Amino acid sequence: MALVPFDDRDGFIWYNGTMMPWRDAKLHVLSHGLHYASAVFEGERAYAGNIFKLREHTDRFHNSARILGFEIPYTADEIDAACMQVLAANGQTDAYVRPLAWRGSEMMAVAAQNSKINVAIATWAWPAMFADRMKGIRLDMAEWRRPHPQTAPTASKAAGLYMIGTLSKHAAEAKGFQDALMLDWRGHVSEATGANVFFAFDGELHTPTPDCFLDGITRRTVMALARVNQIKVVERTIMPEEIAHASEVMIVGTGAEVTPVREIAGTHYTPGRITETLLTDYEKLVRMSPADVEKRLAG
Repeated sequence: MALVPFDDRDGFIWYNGTMMPWRDAKLHVLSHGLHYASAVFEGERAYAGNIFKLREHTDRFHNSARILGFEIPYTADEIDAACMQVLAANGQTDAYVRPLAWRGSEMMAVAAQNSKINVAIATWAWPAMFADRMKGIRLDMAEWRRPHPQTAPTASKAAGLYMIGTLSKHAAEAKGFQDALMLDWRGHVSEATGANVFFAFDGELHTPTPDCFLDGITRRTVMALARVNQIKVVERTIMPEEIAHASEVMIVGTGAEVTPVREIAGTHYTPGRITETLLTDYEKLVRMSPADVEKRLAG
């Protein structure tokens, strides 16, 4: 099936406070964000007309910008409202939502303090990232590693941090895998290329401590669901030699949602009770109203 380019679609994009036709949402090639990766973004999903954890995403959007040294020129309420407006303008109730902020074209050098901060929000249809999810996906081991937090702004959802994710996923797909598991600068297990990872050990749910990668919103949601289901959650350092002893593995994120893993570089797993419980509960949770989501996660 032919790809539909993202620059040639019907619909609307919110761009610096104005709703404009999709094809008209453009930036200059000499934009600082394009050359120097001075850009942050969010990945959100709408289900049944509600954007799941919208305010948490918007708060992280603002915080990511501050880490990169700039301020989003719209309040959290304004960004939330704009996300909902784009969804309505595109006639969507289930969709992916992408806010993006970047330094503009006023300055073209490493320093760009006087560049305008631009903000755009787009939505598009995006079904489950991986079909037949309970079958599980195959992960390779990535060669690239998540960096030391003193060498990159690892607490932000910054565009530049995804370069090694793209390289790692491309390499994995070239070998027939769907994704890759990344280690960090110390050789500890960190995450997949764009999703957090969980392992089941002896009936408990273990996940790496997020000290050099994003503490994902879906990650925190899955941890809360596990506790509601009386599944013990352990955040800790996980060494690569341990993963062969896990009984179940899953990756989680806005795009991946909850996706079982059936192989990591030759080690095989069978998705089981913990994975199925969390996947089923997550699918129910995201279609609840925001008020009911809070009640459910409160136990």
